[in-house]
Amino acid sequence: MKVAITGANSAVGKAVLRHVASGSSAPLDVVAAVRSDRAGSELRSLLGATGHLARVSYDDPTSLRAAFRDVSAVIHLAGVLVERADSTYETANVGTARRVADAAKARGVEKLVLVSAVRASETSANRYWRSKGAAEGLVRGSGLSHTVLRVPLLLGRGTEGAAALRRRLSHRTVVLIGGGRTLQQPLNVDDLARAALSAADPDVAKDRTLDLVGPVSLPDREIVERAAHVLGREVRVRSIPKSLVWLALAIRQRIAGPGFSPDALEVITTDTAIDPAPAARALGIVLTGIDLMIRQSVEAQP
Repeated sequence: MKVAITGANSAVGKAVLRHVASGSSAPLDVVAAVRSDRAGSELRSLLGATGHLARVSYDDPTSLRAAFRDVSAVIHLAGVLVERADSTYETANVGTARRVADAAKARGVEKLVLVSAVRASETSANRYWRSKGAAEGLVRGSGLSHTVLRVPLLLGRGTEGAAALRRRLSHRTVVLIGGGRTLQQPLNVDDLARAALSAADPDVAKDRTLDLVGPVSLPDREIVERAAHVLGREVRVRSIPKSLVWLALAIRQRIAGPGFSPDALEVITTDTAIDPAPAARALGIVLTGIDLMIRQSVEAQP
């Protein structure tokens, strides 16, 4: 079986490549699709004997079709939460999904796996969730067999969540929005990698949308306190009102343009409390416990 991974230089993409190289999955040929030579150079040590690099541009359909030649499944990871001038929700979340789905269909790919976000909806007032919902709609309407994996905050090696946690713990006083009362249900990046590879099988979770979340839901504050305990540190938690942060971001966005926005703020401060069993069962995976997840996040280097 040959699988292509778009956004292969992301934390999730690297986790997928590590999983394949470890031999713990069924034997696979992997095509790691990246947009630059620099990104490709970061992956060479992870590819193993059967891995290949493909340089692609989402503005060039022929490059995607070339990358998907003889591919049985595509795992689409590309997307952003924080916009940049050259990478908006429309271009990075919706546009890439459209072009990947078109190229996969042109190549007769058997299965398309889309990694989306919990609460994605085409009718959401939140621009990020709306863009993710639009991407899901494109995949469902493509005529391809597919699986959509909606995920929450990711923790584990190389993730933004892990980096943010380590930054917080670099200070004795940690300032959390709303005092850290937001309920998070973090998922281990390696669990997502295993789930995506499982879903690449044409017979697994066919044409289903799954909320793939971690095993427990707990407040932001508790995650920080558990991480501090792992490192043998004491931290003091201070609160900043969400309304104040929202106002500051709205002003910054009007003055400076794209960046961390009120939409992104809503994403990271909305409670997540979902039954993890249905998705884990459908994908045949066992979820990593929260304490091990936190330990891997604070002890591992990016």
